Amino acid sequence: MRGAMFYGRHDLRLEDCPMPEVGEEEVLIEVKACGVCGTDVHIYEGDEGAAQVMPPTILGHEFAGVVAAVGDKVRGFRKGDRVCIDPNYYCGSCEFCRNGVSHYCTRMTGYGTTVNGGFAQYCSVNERQVYHLGDHTSFEEGAMAEPVACCLHGIDMCNICPGQHVLVFGGGMIGLLMVQLARLEGAARVILAEPVESKRKIGEKLGADITVDPFAKDMEKVLQEKGIHQIDVVIECVGKPETIEQAIKVAGKKSVVMMFGLTKPDEAISVRPFEIFQKEIELKSSYINPYTQGRALELIDSGRLDVSSMVCEICGLDKLDAILSDPVLRAKGKYIIAP
Repeated sequence: MRGAMFYGRHDLRLEDCPMPEVGEEEVLIEVKACGVCGTDVHIYEGDEGAAQVMPPTILGHEFAGVVAAVGDKVRGFRKGDRVCIDPNYYCGSCEFCRNGVSHYCTRMTGYGTTVNGGFAQYCSVNERQVYHLGDHTSFEEGAMAEPVACCLHGIDMCNICPGQHVLVFGGGMIGLLMVQLARLEGAARVILAEPVESKRKIGEKLGADITVDPFAKDMEKVLQEKGIHQIDVVIECVGKPETIEQAIKVAGKKSVVMMFGLTKPDEAISVRPFEIFQKEIELKSSYINPYTQGRALELIDSGRLDVSSMVCEICGLDKLDAILSDPVLRAKGKYIIAP
């Protein structure tokens, strides 16, 4: 089979790989769609993502496809089923798993990080991590269930109350999902801060009440002119120190600032403790997707969540290296690889 093997920083090779073995509790999936994630970019650049990658490894953790074979002990799936996966497989026996915080599992298996993933024609996955796609869900939409699941964990932690004002920094795939989820949580007004006009327009289509270019205008002044004097929740989806600092600056009193975007491991922000004290800001962050995959699929299949408008192109494995290495390409939107 063909697969995109990662050997180290800036070293991704499209090559012939052995077909995955299928264990007795595993499902062999013929991959039909695999999303390119910001975590893949971090790994490509030599940084650590949610899990440490030990090359050579086939990346890709957002994928969906068709069941090609099942192990002897698999009971919930059969050949031909349309499925997607939750890539994070917990051991169930470490201290964190036994205390209800399995996403900090010390022996976690990560498909597309610690073991081979979906940037290949086939991938073998433990049955526990496989989910049936709904009748109305395409493979491309199914591949987006993992990022939606991550967003659900983050939005849960924001504790948005109906009638509140929510500001989202960043109009990429994650930010546009957060805009929609904030509305579903009951936010009275959702503001999207995004410098790219085309992304602001998509944000408006997906439910942002106000969009603003954070570089072109004084954001606080613009919000006040729109009658917004209190931001209750700020969700930073860019992953840059300067936008995290800006998120803290515009946050209102008794607010939550969710640092959702993934920074480089060694980056730092400048925080004034007095400002945190004055406004009683809660600084939060969100790590992967504990037990939210099923909810993500329900939202996608029901049509309550649009995961397609931000997709700019579906392409083959031969374009993956260019996408990972070129920020200009990535700025156009979400890419889906169809192996």
